[in-house]
Amino acid sequence: MNKKMLVISVAAAFIVSAFAAMSVYSQEDVESVRDSAFGVRMRDKVAFMHDEHNEKAGIDDCTECHHVYDEEGVKLEDESSEDRECSECHMAGGKDKMDLMRAYHLNCKGCHEEQKAGPVMCAECHEKG
Repeated sequence: MNKKMLVISVAAAFIVSAFAAMSVYSQEDVESVRDSAFGVRMRDKVAFMHDEHNEKAGIDDCTECHHVYDEEGVKLEDESSEDRECSECHMAGGKDKMDLMRAYHLNCKGCHEEQKAGPVMCAECHEKG
């Protein structure tokens, strides 16, 4: 009886490990657009595969999305905001600078419309999941 339980336990552990490994690898490149300033959302967060997106879109310059502007509103071409959250400049509900949600929508949706590629409708990005 002990030998049978040991075999069953080892087999069960193997099966659980295999499923866990598959879920880790299948989620490896999936990220989501996130910022700690977002509280409760009306729509689901956006699943976003950063490297895959940029490769398909032909985006090589990080400042296309991770931009920095000076006090006069001029984009600083040689500066990137990759090490910061968007909300450090785009305050949620801010009045002086562009609101965080509006900044995301203008940057992503605006580029998709300009390039005539990519999702532009709410549910195409904010997929239920």
